Amino acid sequence: MVTEIKTAEQFEKDILGKSGFALVDFWAVWCRPCKMMGPVIEGASELFEGQVSFYKVNVDEVSELASKYEIMSIPNMIMFKDGKPVGSITGYHPIAELKQKIHDIIG
Repeated sequence: MVTEIKTAEQFEKDILGKSGFALVDFWAVWCRPCKMMGPVIEGASELFEGQVSFYKVNVDEVSELASKYEIMSIPNMIMFKDGKPVGSITGYHPIAELKQKIHDIIG
């Protein structure tokens, strides 16, 4: 399951305030590669259930977060561990590549 973050306050509570791993997908409605990543992110959320929490942030709706994390191109996924960024993945990746990249980050 992928949870949509609607506010900076929700981001602070759900991502920065929790322990464990979280993947945050920064995306936009108009972004074709972002749309292609949607089902991949959903699939990864099922593969990593119980290990990684998955979230998405629409950069147009919550632009202050895109600014804070210096998101210059999308899709851009940032991995967090215990509320701190520990890695990022930019661009479209098929499920096998995304799975490997997540494994590389979480160990």
